[in-house]
Amino acid sequence: MNKALFLDRDGVINVHDGYTFRKEDFIFIDGIFDLCRQYVSEGYLIIVITNQAGIAKGIFSESDFLKLTDWMTGKFMDNGINITHVYYCPHHPEITGECSCRKPKPGMILQAAEEYDLDLSQCVLYGDMQNDLDAGRRAGIPESNLFLCTP
Repeated sequence: MNKALFLDRDGVINVHDGYTFRKEDFIFIDGIFDLCRQYVSEGYLIIVITNQAGIAKGIFSESDFLKLTDWMTGKFMDNGINITHVYYCPHHPEITGECSCRKPKPGMILQAAEEYDLDLSQCVLYGDMQNDLDAGRRAGIPESNLFLCTP
């Protein structure tokens, strides 16, 4: 079985300043590449799990999100880090109805666990909101492996 470092995007990888969907507005948080390199050196896969309600709200398109994601993962590669997968929830309950992927539900984590044969008891999650940590708890990531990032 494998282990993964789960990262929320906005507020963990980049500065959370509203709906970020253009690379011109994407500012990497200091230390994110070093953090990921440390976990990679310990055998962790790097997996991003991000709610992207801006898609459901029509603020940006799924295509806009995917273009930014390709650019972002390219910047990680430039820093010697492979992002194994980026899971995203394009839903918002008031617009698209309930789903199983929007954090605090654990859907994205459970999908990753299945697709990458993850031992969730060995995984780590960094988020900037309680709903990120709640998703990790619900998926079975130990409390000691859940970290809240604050600005």
